[in-house]
This record gives sequence, C-alpha cells and structure tokens, in this order.
Amino acid sequence: MPPVKSACCVIFTIWIIVPQLCLCPVQATFGTTPNIKHIVIGRCFTYTTLIQPGLRYDCEEIWRQFEKAVVQQASCNVTEEHYFEMFSMMPQVWPCDRFLFWSKTRMLVHSYAAVFRHFWTLEDTLVGFLFNDLIWCGQEEDSDFDFNSCPAWSTCRTHPVYSLWKRASQNFAEMACGNVTVLLNGSITNAFNRKSMFGSVELDSLNPQRVNYVNIKVVTNPEGPHIESCGQGSIVELIQILWSRGFRWTCTNSDLTLVILQCIQDLNQPSCQMLASSMLQQKDQSST
Repeated sequence: MPPVKSACCVIFTIWIIVPQLCLCPVQATFGTTPNIKHIVIGRCFTYTTLIQPGLRYDCEEIWRQFEKAVVQQASCNVTEEHYFEMFSMMPQVWPCDRFLFWSKTRMLVHSYAAVFRHFWTLEDTLVGFLFNDLIWCGQEEDSDFDFNSCPAWSTCRTHPVYSLWKRASQNFAEMACGNVTVLLNGSITNAFNRKSMFGSVELDSLNPQRVNYVNIKVVTNPEGPHIESCGQGSIVELIQILWSRGFRWTCTNSDLTLVILQCIQDLNQPSCQMLASSMLQQKDQSST
C-alpha cells in the first residue's frame, strides 16, 4: 500500500516536470552558437546566484580563459590541456551518493534527476550547466570564434567541444563516491559502448576505493524493442569490467519510476495501459 501512494506522488510530480525537459541533442553541423559569450556568462551568474548561491566564481574570468583556450586555434587542434586554466577556476565537490551517469538516455536521465532531486548529472555541475547544448570552435587565422562552420565531434579527437566534455566527464567521475547510478538504454545494441563518453572516460575514472556500489538501471522503450538487459548483451561486459576492477554492483531491468516517466510521454502504449490498470487496481484494493 505505501508503494502505491509513493508511485502516485511520483506520477503527479512527473506531470509537472516532464513538459519542461524536452532536451534534444544538438548536432554540430553549424558554426559557433550565436551570442555564446552572453549565454555562458549569463548562465554562470544564474548558477552562482540561484542554483548554487554559496559558490564564489569569477564568471568574467572563466569566460576569458575559455575564449583563450579556443580562439586562434584550428578547429581540430584544441586539447584538454587548453582548458586547464578554465577548469582550475571552477572546482566543485559534491556529496556522496548523488552521482548519476548515463549513455543514450539523455531525455530520460534528466527527467529522472528532476524527480529525484538528490541526483546530480554532469549537466548539473557548473561546467556542464555553462556549456550544455552549445557549439563552438575557433579559427587559426582569426582572433574570434568561427560562427559559420564547426566540424562534427567525430571529425577529430581534439575537437574543442569534445575535449572540454572529456575533461569535464573525467573530473565528474573522479569525484564520484558512495553509491553511483548509471542509466543505459536496453532498446539499442551496445547499450554499454566502450567508445561512448561513459564507456571510454567516466567508467575508467571511477575509483573503487571511493565508490561503494555502481547501480546499473537498464530501461527499454515501452514499445520496444527489448534488446539488452542485465543478463544479456553489452551490459554483461560492463558487469565483467566492474567485477574485474573490484567494484560492487547491482543491476535492475525495470525501475518503476523510469517506466512511469516513459509512459507519461505516450499513455497509449499497451504496456503503459497495463501498468496504469494495475496501479488503479492496487489503489482500489488498498482503499477497501
């Protein structure tokens, strides 16, 4: 009976939050995001004033160090080291048990973090908040950003956007402690991909001396397909890597909150209608 009440509260919360979280991935097919300076500095003041008001950062200097790292550099010649000064100006430490990682579950993971507000994703850190969804690149022959054309991430390993997110991802994973959670998409092949940011950077940066458990949550689309699970596909490889490195782990295929979050998007799916019917029956039984 208590779980039914809790689930109903979650549903009510989700109805309010989900419409505000239509996060769509940005493709790096255009030039640097227009007004990027005003966006980054504005986000910095928003973050330090409203989101984490106890923080003291020099937003103007963070921008100057970012600009210094990118401008007058070829669009495929910006390494992690170029951002060293910028990252050194914005250190953050998070409490344990709050770290939430993801791969190929972008929209869902941020909805999940919005419902369970004790979770923090990379996008909730200062650097993640500043640069989320932005595109940028410089020009070797000009002291400004290239607002006309930037290469896609896949073009080179020293892409200015890739290098920043790689360093940010590594820092985030190195800070992780306590119980950490990772959301993976069981409706695709290679839900755990060694070439993804989680598989190639974050996983290797987790410290088994600091992390108690890695809690894997595999979620599939309500309409399917159901390709991978805790005992099938690339998830098995992930578990083997965790075991070999001395991590303790758990794995869940059907987290109720994640299922509800997905069903809110399309209540007409047969599996969602079955879930709603089941929950109503449980509610009726608990009230009699």
